[in-house]
Amino acid sequence: MAVSEGNMAIKREVLADIFALITFSLVTGLFIEIMIAGLSIEQSMMSRLLSIPVNLMIARPYGLYRDWIMCKGRASGASQLRLTFLDVIAYVTFQLPVYAGLVASAGASVDQIVVACAMQVGGFVLLARPYGLYLQGCRNWMLRAFLQPV
Repeated sequence: MAVSEGNMAIKREVLADIFALITFSLVTGLFIEIMIAGLSIEQSMMSRLLSIPVNLMIARPYGLYRDWIMCKGRASGASQLRLTFLDVIAYVTFQLPVYAGLVASAGASVDQIVVACAMQVGGFVLLARPYGLYLQGCRNWMLRAFLQPV
């Protein structure tokens, strides 16, 4: 059975979205947890390992959500400021509910969840555009790397 080019493009994009979120989360998470939060290397590695299943589940939905936000925000040909704004909107509105759910599943009270989420917003704002650029770079790389017919 032949695989159409359209199906291959979708598979490459799914793979790129997963690769981007796992690697970005690994690097930024290690830095934040070790350098800022004071976790040991072992603690941070365990945290990053535990984050992989969540990242596997949310990577593609986030990629599709970001694409939708960019489309609705008319990102094509937009200024860097507008693209940054759209990335921040996409990242915060998608990741904050996921984060709240993770904190809640750990047994946090409503007050703790609110405080944790409020503190996390700043980090999400700072990471949004770099992640958006990295995600698009991974998608472009996957497209070029796997352009040859299967």
